[in-house]
Amino acid sequence: MTLGDNSNAPARLRQHQQYHQGSQGWIDIAYHVSVDRDGNLYELRDPNIVGDTATSYDPTGHFLVVCEGNFDEEEVTEAQLDGAALAFAWAATRFGIPTDTLTGHRDQSGDTACPGTNLYSHVTSGDLKRRIDALLAQGPVELVSVCGPEGTQTVADIEAGIR
Repeated sequence: MTLGDNSNAPARLRQHQQYHQGSQGWIDIAYHVSVDRDGNLYELRDPNIVGDTATSYDPTGHFLVVCEGNFDEEEVTEAQLDGAALAFAWAATRFGIPTDTLTGHRDQSGDTACPGTNLYSHVTSGDLKRRIDALLAQGPVELVSVCGPEGTQTVADIEAGIR
């Protein structure tokens, strides 16, 4: 399902949550972080809790990031690639995950085309790993959560196309 305009990203996450909790019976969205087309990061499942997949592999020990969009039909944006690199660099800092373990969903399970051709090419070419390594070369990567009224306003701004 294509994302189209980035203002659709928060609604897409609500759809993910409804599907993952309602249809799959999972505790929350399967992934730890989502990245929208403008590079905004959304904290999803607590990274200390194992993610879920609707595939055949065990996600124990994996840090799961979803980039919003259908990358067999849409191009991934530079901002989205940079946002994904930031999320993975943070996980590498926090959990000591080596960047040479970066893979796509399809590498773990033969029963999916995820993350789609246009995003997967950045994984297989080493581009995403280079972006992560460049961030890590600057020192430990930290993320700051935005919650409460400020978080609500940030989401409203994304939906309004302001951010």
